[in-house]
Amino acid sequence: MFAKFARFLSTAVVIIAASGALQAPAQAQGVKSTNITVGQTTLVPFGWLDFCNRYAGECAAFAPGAQAIDLTPAAFRRIAQINRWVNATIAARSDQEQWGVVDRWDYPSTGRGDCEDYVLLKRRMLMDEGFPAQALLVTVVRDERGDGHAILTVRTNKGEFVLDNLREGVQPWTATPYRFVKRQSQTDPNLWVDIGDFATSPRVAAR
Repeated sequence: MFAKFARFLSTAVVIIAASGALQAPAQAQGVKSTNITVGQTTLVPFGWLDFCNRYAGECAAFAPGAQAIDLTPAAFRRIAQINRWVNATIAARSDQEQWGVVDRWDYPSTGRGDCEDYVLLKRRMLMDEGFPAQALLVTVVRDERGDGHAILTVRTNKGEFVLDNLREGVQPWTATPYRFVKRQSQTDPNLWVDIGDFATSPRVAAR
């Protein structure tokens, strides 16, 4: 299964490198956010545990010490390129439609997937670009309707940003309409921390 994904990923890297249509803003000046305050450890999503059972090497412990990405113009541009490419390339499909199950986290090597699959692919591609895994955190939120949704939170020296398959662009977490529930710990990808009562987007709080 992972060999199939590796072929898909290598093709994606070539396409992104060759595509002139994937130009993203080159400047990160003026781009800033804030950091999310996290709480105590909480239950790990079953989807992550199941994913790790099938892709054990993808869930290895982080190197010691939390890290943040230095959000240079080049780093911002690359993050935006990968986010845009994944959103444009992967067709949205529910797990029930694709796998016949309610919830399955996987790499979208079929070219189709749901929100968690977009997140996992973006995370892997950014890690392959040399960005630290400790700064690429799978995050569970509640959307405007109260439904569960997954996004990738990117921690940088200019605050935390969100990569989302439902919205284009790299956004500060404060610009989203979501209520943040929990995410991976920066010290261990297999520990998750509660952020439900500690980090509500100001757009939600102002309602």
